[in-house]
Amino acid sequence: MSEPAPPSADTTGLLHRGVDLWAVISLGLGTAVGVAIFSVIAPATALAGPGMLLAVLIAAVPMFVIAVTYAFMGSALPTSGASFEWSRRFVSPFLGFMIAWLRIVSNLGAILVLALVLVRYLNMVVPLPTKPAMFGIFVIFWAVNVIGVGLAGRLQVLMIAAMIGLFALFAAWGAPSITPQAYEPLLPQGWAGVLAAIPLLIGLFFGIESSTEIGDEVKNPRRTIPLGLALSILAAVALYMMVAGVTMGVLGAEALGASETPLLDAAEVFMGPVAKPLIVTAAVVAIGTSINSLYLGFSRNLFAMARAGMLPNIMMKVHPRTGAPYVALSVILAGATLGLAAPMNLTALFLAVNIPTLLKYAGVNLAAAVVVRRHPEIYEAATFRLSKQATVFWAYAGTVMALLVALLGLGADWTPYAALAIWAVLGTGYYLAFVRKREAV
Repeated sequence: MSEPAPPSADTTGLLHRGVDLWAVISLGLGTAVGVAIFSVIAPATALAGPGMLLAVLIAAVPMFVIAVTYAFMGSALPTSGASFEWSRRFVSPFLGFMIAWLRIVSNLGAILVLALVLVRYLNMVVPLPTKPAMFGIFVIFWAVNVIGVGLAGRLQVLMIAAMIGLFALFAAWGAPSITPQAYEPLLPQGWAGVLAAIPLLIGLFFGIESSTEIGDEVKNPRRTIPLGLALSILAAVALYMMVAGVTMGVLGAEALGASETPLLDAAEVFMGPVAKPLIVTAAVVAIGTSINSLYLGFSRNLFAMARAGMLPNIMMKVHPRTGAPYVALSVILAGATLGLAAPMNLTALFLAVNIPTLLKYAGVNLAAAVVVRRHPEIYEAATFRLSKQATVFWAYAGTVMALLVALLGLGADWTPYAALAIWAVLGTGYYLAFVRKREAV
C-alpha cells in the first residue's frame, strides 16, 4: 500500500522550534507525575506493604525498556505526532491511524480525569462548582498553548520546578518523623504482593516519552530528545521513591494502605495546619503540568494525522504569529467540554486512558524493529542507538511488555475495553470511507 501524499501545508509554514532540554525534561516528568502519586501508592501498599517501594523500582523497568526505543527513534527521526508517524510509516498506515484514533479517547479521558481531580483538591480550600471549574481549567490551558509552544514550555519548566521544590520540602520536613519500624516486615505478603502492586504502579511512568510527540518543535532534537528522556525517567524514579518512602515511614504500611489521601495524611503528622495548603498546592501544580503536557502532545498528534491526510486539512492550520496548531487545540477544547456530559467513573476513565497508551508503545516498538531491519540509513542517522541485534531485541521486548500490561486491566473492568472496541469500529469505518479512498487516488 502506498503512503498518501501529505496535504499542502497552511501558508503559515512549519511549527516553531521553541523547546529546549529543560522543557523536554519538564514535559516528560510533568506528564508522568500527575494524579497517580497522590492516589496509587495507597492501594499498592495495601497489596505489598513496605514492599511497595520495591514494586516502584520494578514498575519502572517496562517504561525504561520502552523509553530506550523512544530515545533511539527520537534521535533517528524526530517529528511531531511521533507515535502516530512512526507506526504509520514503518508498520502500516492503518495501524498508525488506529493507534492515533484510539488515543483521541485516551487523551480526552486523561484531560477529564486530571481536571476532575484538580478541582477536587481545590475544593479542599475553596468551594467550587465541579464542571464549570473543569471548563475553566480547559480554557486556561487552551489559551496558554495557543499563545505558543515557547510559553507552554516555559510554563512547564516553572511548574515542574515548583513541584519538585514542594515535594522536596515535604520529604525534608517529614524525614525526622520517619520510624524505621514502619518498613518492617519488608515483604509481609511475599513477592506475590510486590508483583500484584506493579500493574497499579506502572501508570506512574506513563507519558515520560511525551516530548517525542513535539519533535518538530524541539531544539537540536537528535541530542535533546534521548538525553531528556533519560533524565526524565531517572528524575521520576527518584521523586517517587523520595515521596513514597517518607509517606511510608511516617504513616506505616497499615495506615498508608487504608488512606484515601496518603500524602495529606502523612503531611498532617509533621506539618500540622500547614499540611493542607501545601499538599493542595503540590497537587494543583503536579496535575497542571500533566494537563499542559497533554494539550501539547495531543494537538501535535491531530496535526500529524492531518498532515498525513488522515484528518481534515484544517487541523494543520497554525497561528501566523505564534506557530501553534490552534485549530487542533480548539478541537481538544471542544472535545473536553463535551466530555463534561459523560459520567465521571475514575476507574473506567483510567483504563480508557491506559489501554491506548500501551498500544501506542507497542506500535512504536514494532516501528523501531522495522527501521533497523529495513531502513539502515535511518538507523545510522540515530545519535543514540544500541547494536542492531540489541535494538531489535529491545523493541520486541517492549512490544510484549506493553501488550501484556494492557491485558492486565481486563480483570478490573471490561467496560472500557468494550467502549474502545466500539470506537475502533467507528474509526475503521471512517478509515475505509475516507482515508483509504484518498490513499488510492
